Amino acid sequence: MTANNPTAILLLHCPDRQGIISEITKFITDNQGNIVYLDQHVDRQDGVFFMRIEWELDGFLIPRDKIHECITMLYSKRFEMTFNLYFNDVKPRMAIFVSKMSHCLYDLLSRYRSGEWKVDIPCIVSNHEDLRFIGDQFNIPFHVWSINKDHSNKAEVEAAEMQLLREQRVTFIVLARYMQIISDDMIAQYPHHIINIHHSFLPAFIGARPYHQAWERGVKIVGATSHYVTSELDAGPIIEQDVVRITHKDTPESLVLKGRDLEKIVLSRAVTKHIERKILTYNNKTVIFN
Repeated sequence: MTANNPTAILLLHCPDRQGIISEITKFITDNQGNIVYLDQHVDRQDGVFFMRIEWELDGFLIPRDKIHECITMLYSKRFEMTFNLYFNDVKPRMAIFVSKMSHCLYDLLSRYRSGEWKVDIPCIVSNHEDLRFIGDQFNIPFHVWSINKDHSNKAEVEAAEMQLLREQRVTFIVLARYMQIISDDMIAQYPHHIINIHHSFLPAFIGARPYHQAWERGVKIVGATSHYVTSELDAGPIIEQDVVRITHKDTPESLVLKGRDLEKIVLSRAVTKHIERKILTYNNKTVIFN
């Protein structure tokens, strides 16, 4: 596969049965597609088959705008299949939501600026002016909508945000320590396409100053969790988790530094997998392909 050769990426899940891999690969090869990636998994407890398959479009007999229709017609009903089709030359469009903490925002933007990700970032959204200078540094429009303490204008703010996301053709959202709860309406518009970073394993220390709570309890590790946002707070499908060791020599301040560094890493790993279209969600869990 050359860098300039576009590919199609098919992510699917369905009840497990014999012959699914054979049928899909035959569909691709019969139409002169060259398969460059194939990974699959069977959840034997639930009897569900998962697959990610990618093939080159150069020489493929079916026009790219007809592939989705063909798969729907040939396999959706037959295999009770749920699938998504992507093309690697169509960049996802990522909006970043942020409040006052800059560490995750800087990390995301530096990876974007360095070309690490094939993604476009058309806008940054915030409920505070504090980090506007970062948007200016990276030449990305920074939009601020302040939310009243009594949340009386929350619906109005989210309506304006949703209008912006539609205008900018945003395909997914990253909450880079955005300290507001996303409404069910917005979640419904981006199902399993809003990624959050949580400052610990879930469930964990609740509320403000989590690292100080961890220090007071004498913990030996602190963690970070990145997950998709659902209507149940901090209970969406988990994408990535990791930990860092803590000793008696650590202070609350050093825990904060270690925790923030870990948050950046865990969030970036989750975003990478999403951009690469290597995540399948099912029953509030994720299947992460290598």
